[in-house]
Amino acid sequence: MLPLRISFPGKLVVGNRCIDQLPEEIATLAPARVFILTITPLLNTLQPVIAKLEEKGIHVVVYTAITQEPSFVDFNRVMAEATPFDPDLVLGIGGGSVLDIAKLVAAQLGNDQPLEAVIGIGLLKGRTRKLVCLPATSGTGSEVSPNAILVDDKDNQKKAVISPFLLPDIVYVDPLLTISVPPAITAATGLDALTHCLEAYTNKFAQPFIDLFAFEGMRLIAGHLVRAVRNGADEEARSQVATGSLLGGFCLGPVNTAAVHALSYPLGSRFHLPHGLSNALLLPYVMEFNIPAAPDRYAGVARALGCNTAEEGVTKIRELIRDCGIPATLKEVGVPFDAIETMAADAIKITRLLNNNPRPVSKEDAVAIYKAAYE
Repeated sequence: MLPLRISFPGKLVVGNRCIDQLPEEIATLAPARVFILTITPLLNTLQPVIAKLEEKGIHVVVYTAITQEPSFVDFNRVMAEATPFDPDLVLGIGGGSVLDIAKLVAAQLGNDQPLEAVIGIGLLKGRTRKLVCLPATSGTGSEVSPNAILVDDKDNQKKAVISPFLLPDIVYVDPLLTISVPPAITAATGLDALTHCLEAYTNKFAQPFIDLFAFEGMRLIAGHLVRAVRNGADEEARSQVATGSLLGGFCLGPVNTAAVHALSYPLGSRFHLPHGLSNALLLPYVMEFNIPAAPDRYAGVARALGCNTAEEGVTKIRELIRDCGIPATLKEVGVPFDAIETMAADAIKITRLLNNNPRPVSKEDAVAIYKAAYE
């Protein structure tokens, strides 16, 4: 077993309406200037936070232009706004795309390394600005992961910055921030979080300590996601799914994901499908591919999902996708069949994730999985 390396944010606060405590928390860090990255639909929710910060004499700038999975160009646009403002603290409130950019902005302000120089594992030298993150969806776990994912505009490939310096100083998880998330996004992000847990649990480099997070995350999400999708105002369901997403985020640093995520990347970069939906489309097919290589691990997945056998676990995932009301095939979302070969060629380049998979994945295997998922 390899040594376990896991880092946590400096402080974690979890609970309904904990966002009300945020201005006082930020004030303890004594910033003069705060740069907030968020999305337009959250602005009304954030107005009390912004007002209280300004009452304390803190200058606030808000940026809301990150509306989809970000690219290098998107990041550079944000930096063009943030650099002259020169904030002491970066606050990210939103989904995974917003949080990933917030983490990178905090790390790159005052850093002489260009973005291209920090792509990869452990290349970022440090971070001089404070960083606070609040997730507004229950899916990516970005608020507690050392990862930030961007699309490189030059080759249209998703690339990662992975560094403990991307972990925030303070994380607030307020499940009620997810109340307004529409059903389709709730479903896709929830299945993304479930995939984080499942791929960590079945990973070639699975760790007993991380298994605790992964198993409980699967159990919570599988048991409550459909309720959260069907009734977004169900506070208990929202809280349980948010907790499961948080647990999945803890899995991403020390263990990370595997073939589902690797094969989903071309769906996002080429066809701009939401990341969570891309994972959901592929998850049952990758599970079927992997079960022969890790039957005991997939039996554990089944137990977390409330089933008895690995095969029943696959059926349960398909039922979750159906009951959440999201598409179940690549054909349904408009991916052309003749793109499969190109997608497979792109996917097998993601060795950072494929190396974690319990069963080796060749290009031919990737083609077969995409074809199985097509219709």
